[in-house]
Amino acid sequence: MFEADEAAVPGELLEMAFDPAVLEVGEELGYLRDGYPPKLLRQLKRGQYSVQDEIDLHQMNAAAAQAAIAAFLAEAKLQGLHCVRIIHGKGLRSKAAGPVLKTLTDRLLRRRDDVVAFASARPAQGGTGAVVVLLR
Repeated sequence: MFEADEAAVPGELLEMAFDPAVLEVGEELGYLRDGYPPKLLRQLKRGQYSVQDEIDLHQMNAAAAQAAIAAFLAEAKLQGLHCVRIIHGKGLRSKAAGPVLKTLTDRLLRRRDDVVAFASARPAQGGTGAVVVLLR
């Protein structure tokens, strides 16, 4: 049985819906839009920006989380907020497909024009289970 399990691993890795080398549970997220100084991302990672609001995506499915992120960021823009936190969790109970909400959050934020940068939160603010977002 052990040999059969070991032989099945390469095929299972090829069939995964995500690339585990790109994003693993516990890995830090980080992004800086082109045209902005790298110093900005370093400051964000060090926690030098004050978080003005947050949303917690725990217990949401992917569709609900996507809608919640869009509504949250739209409301933040209306309120003139520049730094927010999105708590997505670490995906520790996710199946083989990997951390669903963490991957979704990363993908959505990279596509938004109003996001200047984002980075995993400091350990006291949720660590790799949350992301701090800098908005225009």
